[in-house]
Order: sequence, then C-alpha cells, then structure tokens
Amino acid sequence: MRDDFKRAKVAHRTNNPKSNVRAVNGCCYGRDNRPDKGDYFKHCGQQFWELITGNSNFYLDIIEPLGHQARQKNEEFLQAYEKVLASFVEEFMRDYCQGYMIDWQRLVKFNSARKSKSAK
Repeated sequence: MRDDFKRAKVAHRTNNPKSNVRAVNGCCYGRDNRPDKGDYFKHCGQQFWELITGNSNFYLDIIEPLGHQARQKNEEFLQAYEKVLASFVEEFMRDYCQGYMIDWQRLVKFNSARKSKSAK
C-alpha cells in the first residue's frame, strides 16, 4: 500500500507539479488517535466519514440505513443458503444413502479408494 501511495503521488505530481497530494487509508469503523503514518494518513470511524462527507455526525447517520440493508441482505442470503443446502442434502441422500441411512462403504470408497486406471 505504501508503495502504491508513493507511485500515485509521483504520477499525480508529474501532471500537477504544484499539487499537494495526501494519501489516505480510510477505515469505516474504529479509531486511530495517531493518523499520521509518515507516508500516508489513516482515518478511522468518525474521522474517516467526516473527511469524505464533511459531516461530523455522518458515522451516526448511516447506522440505521446500514442495519436495515444488512437485515435485508441477510434474509436474502439465508434463503439462498437454504436452497443450496437442500440441494446438497438431496444429492448426498441420492448418492450415499440407502433408506435414510448413510452407506458408509460407498462414502469411504468415494473419498479414499484408489482411482482405477480406467478412471484416469
């Protein structure tokens, strides 16, 4: 990251020699009471959100909408997860079970048996 920041500064100054470039590593949450890292600044939490929005309370303003979106995405994820899980269970039951009991020999053979020369 430091090298990328240095290269970006050089490239920017090549086209804009009088510009003052400030490399920033932004972190959406947390805090860092010593943001000056020498080659770059690290702004976290409130400092980061204020830097990019100009609003010192933005980090608080986004919590409720983010929570709502996270809840919505979580529900979508769980539905997709249940669908995939059901598909895996169906496949496992079909391939490695006999009458709702695991066919352990068949499963162990699948997992550990030497491959036959014709299977190569």
